Amino acid sequence: MKTSTNKVFVLGSNRIPFVKSQTSYSEATRKDLLVASINGLVERYNLQGCLIDDSSFGAVMNSSSDFNLSREAILSTKLDPNSPAYNVQRACGTGLETLWQLALKAHVGAIDTGIAGGVDTNSDLPIEVSERLQQGLLQLNKSKSLSDRLKVFSHLRFGDLKPKTPVIDEPRTHLSMGAHCELMVKEWKISRVEQDELALASHKNGSKAYESGFYDDLITPFSGITKDGTLRNDTSIDKLSKLKPVFDHENGTLTAGNSSPLTDGSACVLIGNSIGADKLKLQPLAEIVDIQVAAVDFVKGAGLLMAPTKAVAQLLSRNQLSFSDFDYFEIHEAFAGQVLCNLKAWESKEYCNDILGLQNVLGTVDRSRLNVVGSSLAIGHPFAATGARIVGTLAKLLSKGKKRGLISICTAGGMGIAAILESV
Repeated sequence: MKTSTNKVFVLGSNRIPFVKSQTSYSEATRKDLLVASINGLVERYNLQGCLIDDSSFGAVMNSSSDFNLSREAILSTKLDPNSPAYNVQRACGTGLETLWQLALKAHVGAIDTGIAGGVDTNSDLPIEVSERLQQGLLQLNKSKSLSDRLKVFSHLRFGDLKPKTPVIDEPRTHLSMGAHCELMVKEWKISRVEQDELALASHKNGSKAYESGFYDDLITPFSGITKDGTLRNDTSIDKLSKLKPVFDHENGTLTAGNSSPLTDGSACVLIGNSIGADKLKLQPLAEIVDIQVAAVDFVKGAGLLMAPTKAVAQLLSRNQLSFSDFDYFEIHEAFAGQVLCNLKAWESKEYCNDILGLQNVLGTVDRSRLNVVGSSLAIGHPFAATGARIVGTLAKLLSKGKKRGLISICTAGGMGIAAILESV
């Protein structure tokens, strides 16, 4: 095994526009969406016929029929069909997890090039049957005679025919992420106004970025759509304030306006070490410096979406960096309240001492450097695609001359993943 320690770079990225679920992409499959992003990457960087050493993609809302989604997607693109690929899933951190795994391989020289990313669509949900119907169908498959088959049917009830749709509730608490975030904002005393203000900033920053042409070379049109469908350049605090709470109808502060929408989309990132960059004749956009994952015991009362505070703390400690060393902060906006709870925790001496094990507070994030071209509240959040979207965005920002950027993503199951990218 090679023992070299190569630097690993983001060489390019591409995604399709993100749209609200059950709208513009309602007839497209998850593979259709993923193939569109990869083929857009191929076209943008002249990768037709190129052999990519390894690729990794994921989908949170995947189906058993797509057990080999990543490889099947690659085979449907214009890449060399000898390019391997495999599936990964770390909930909303999937897109960043795929990057991490491939970057480690490129770091030691096991591969020189790779494509990471993810896709999710709530318009192509893997519908399941009830447990009783499932068992009945399995018994039916084993039945040898007509009488055996009739016996199976006799035990089924009409209600057993009702399909099961996937949910994103936590199996251990039976609460949705939004319900968990409601508990967090109450604990951290985050107001409705603060949440709406953060949501407004996301829409304003995203709209300005589009107007300036920032996204022109990051997005490939798909199904006649050229722009993220959930971005609102005409929203306001007044409009946001009139929306009703969606998780706690009586005392809640989380609304459709300050929560990321259910979204369909895909994104991918091209990575490589120096050898890979030379092979593809591409100039690196940013260096992938380090990535860290962490988790919290939310079943025993920790905030479900607070794990990024730990991942970021560990990442900064290992790299001997502080918030003042970063030019950009790309903090995934699952909910405005989640972002604000994380920011407040990093400023809390008690939290940093008792939970993060730090002697001092981690510090304050400069809001003028936070999600400067919009994030999930405005752009959308196709679960497994978000990490790749953020990496592509940050790499482009850093290619313009700034030094360093921090990524932070919360995920289901009380996990968080964070990354550091630097300019080349």
